[in-house]
Amino acid sequence: MNASYLWLRDFVPFDLSATGIGDLLTSRCATVDEVVPLRQDLSGIVIGRVVEAAPHPDSDYLWVTKVDAGLGVLHDVVCGASNVSVGTSYPFAAVGTVLPGGLKIEKRKIRGSVSEGMLCSARELGLGADHEGIMALETAAAPGSRFLDVLPVGDSRLLVDVLPNRPDLLSHQGLAREIAAATGVALSRPPIPGSARAGSGLVDPGNGHRATGTGNLAPVVEVQDAEGCPRYMSAVVRGVTVAPSPDWLASRIESVGGRSINNVVDVTNYMLHGFGQPMHAFDLARLSGNRVVVRRASPTEKLVTLDGVERRLDDSMTVIADAEKPQAIAGVIGGKGSEVNTSTTDILLEAAVFDAARVRATRTRLGISTDASYRFERGVDRTSVPDLLAYATEMLVSVAGATSGEITDSSPAALAPRSVELRLSRVAQLLGQPVTREEIDSNLSAVGFWIASGAGDRLEIGVPTFRPDVVSEIELIEEVARLHGYENFSSELRPFRPGTVPDAPMHLAAKRVRGACVAAGLLEARPMPFVRTGDDSHRVRNPLAEDEAFLRTSILDSLARRAEYNLAHTQRNVRLFEIGTVFTADRDADTGAPAEQTHAAAVVLGDRRPAHFTEPRPPHYDEWDAKGLAVLIGSAAFPGADITCVPAGGDLLWTVTANDRPAGSVRRLKLDAPVWAAAAFGIEVDMEALSDALAEPKPYMPVPAMPSMEVDLALVVPDSTPAADVERAIRNAAGDLLESLALFDEFRGIGISEGMRSLAWRLTFRHPERTLREKEIQGRTAKILSALEAALGIRQRTF
Repeated sequence: MNASYLWLRDFVPFDLSATGIGDLLTSRCATVDEVVPLRQDLSGIVIGRVVEAAPHPDSDYLWVTKVDAGLGVLHDVVCGASNVSVGTSYPFAAVGTVLPGGLKIEKRKIRGSVSEGMLCSARELGLGADHEGIMALETAAAPGSRFLDVLPVGDSRLLVDVLPNRPDLLSHQGLAREIAAATGVALSRPPIPGSARAGSGLVDPGNGHRATGTGNLAPVVEVQDAEGCPRYMSAVVRGVTVAPSPDWLASRIESVGGRSINNVVDVTNYMLHGFGQPMHAFDLARLSGNRVVVRRASPTEKLVTLDGVERRLDDSMTVIADAEKPQAIAGVIGGKGSEVNTSTTDILLEAAVFDAARVRATRTRLGISTDASYRFERGVDRTSVPDLLAYATEMLVSVAGATSGEITDSSPAALAPRSVELRLSRVAQLLGQPVTREEIDSNLSAVGFWIASGAGDRLEIGVPTFRPDVVSEIELIEEVARLHGYENFSSELRPFRPGTVPDAPMHLAAKRVRGACVAAGLLEARPMPFVRTGDDSHRVRNPLAEDEAFLRTSILDSLARRAEYNLAHTQRNVRLFEIGTVFTADRDADTGAPAEQTHAAAVVLGDRRPAHFTEPRPPHYDEWDAKGLAVLIGSAAFPGADITCVPAGGDLLWTVTANDRPAGSVRRLKLDAPVWAAAAFGIEVDMEALSDALAEPKPYMPVPAMPSMEVDLALVVPDSTPAADVERAIRNAAGDLLESLALFDEFRGIGISEGMRSLAWRLTFRHPERTLREKEIQGRTAKILSALEAALGIRQRTF
């Protein structure tokens, strides 16, 4: 939105600069992207008053004048305008002044008479196309005053980024309300220059009923589409003289980037930019049947709009029609057939509220966006319509010479006031510091809120109708913080306040598994839980596609399809994981739908790590990598549990257990893959396997300060004995000084009997408070070997 600095000062007489106002608005309600100074090229123009004027002795169309420019001497100026008159003030450019077009004023002789400056026309100043005469100013300003100070064209334009939830800021009044609250200066409505409301013949009904002034009867207004038009008001203004707008009104329209058209149209634009209320003026004589009907359009109707384009309408659009045909598209644009022109004498001034969704749909369908539709789409305050319509009508009386007006309100029912409860304790809790009731009352009342009732900690806050975004306590607390001033809050971090509701165990488990998989170099996939084949009990009634017609019973089914997709696109290395839902054969007791379980799964194939010049051909993933990933996922899902991989057979390589309960599997996958594809392995873990007895996470251990000691043990182990059983026996015998245990070698060959293998482990011992002695480690090693022989018949390899 474009906002005028001087226009804002009409509402609030603040002392801040344009940049200061931009900073204030940015910190409180809406970001000001840029502040653009306007018409600084007129800084050298001053007010000159003609004190003498006589015909040029040597020309029939020139005048020789003496101009008072406030310097104590009179300037001789030769002027060719016919409208020059003694006692009138004009823009004056003294010798040395450069005009906007680049012309530099010099002292020169014209037909023998010396001219020491120029009395300027609007076109010469870049303020319009009028070049018929010089620009007469209706001002009492002293000669020599800066032209930019007298006529508000030396303005600054603020480019304000207004968020969609704050439609009240799409007007100068809305922005001024925020400025007034921040500066403590009273907000007031700008007086209308030359207004004389008393005796104007206007009747403001106030209660929403039809009011009749002098002259002919007002048209009958009928709202047939109440859904598309919650409120429709109109005023008949008679005796209008359509003419160029006075300088103050034209400059206001142009200050926000608009174009002054005529006094009637400029009043409607003034109300839109000044107060956020779009209005439209119809030429009353061009409305047939003395009727105005707000209705749905017919699919066969067309309308030539103000931009000269013929637009085809349909029954999704609301239109403003007379007794015969549409004359405007509600909330978007008016029609050419009822446009105000210089022959217009009576007008129907419309002020309405149209449904936001309807306006948005209409604007989109027609491919047109206007300032009016922009505001209606975001919401217009329906309760302010009567007051603003009366104000606009009074403005027309002032600037267009109107003599009477009749106001009609088709929907006078008032909106019920809204209120939201606010707890002072909740304010202090969320903002980190208390805010007193007195400050809350003062700040909120400055922007239109009020305390409806309440005592103690709970207050009932009345919400103004122009703030549809405030519907709950949290929005009110945001208002309290904003009005208190974000800069007034302490920058220190608040002490941590733990929540009273712990996170769900499954959420925490998924978070741990996700972190472990990402750390292992896997990428997370999130496919839909549908597969191409399955049991009829898992068939989807309305599948997205026939190859996604069944609910999956395993995540590996989905990940296998993702792996095949990657291979089809020549992606040779796949590292994917997913944490998601599978569906079992059991049924939910309430809904009868298949029961759901949370699983974690991974698929790996291709290079174990990226190629490097030190290793141009890295090894591929194998079953041992897959087993390691299974242990990694199981340990993350069930911290502290004993994760074991039990050898299986065929494509099922291992069965994963957690505390001796079945928890998952490791498989060799059969994919629809190119011949060059590496072997693929899949891991799937049921994350609910220990849901009834989740092990507690290991307590935090500080970084050790004492040195460790390592011992390597090579053991002769039967092929029938899993390495996990050996590790369990070692841990039980080693005691609490054992920090880590790692299997690092397997050997079969000379010296090793058939059916046996040599496995070597590295044991790391550490005492948390002192350095270990070698005798201690020797004793523990002997204890471990004795326990292994007694429990598993395993001896140390000595050759």
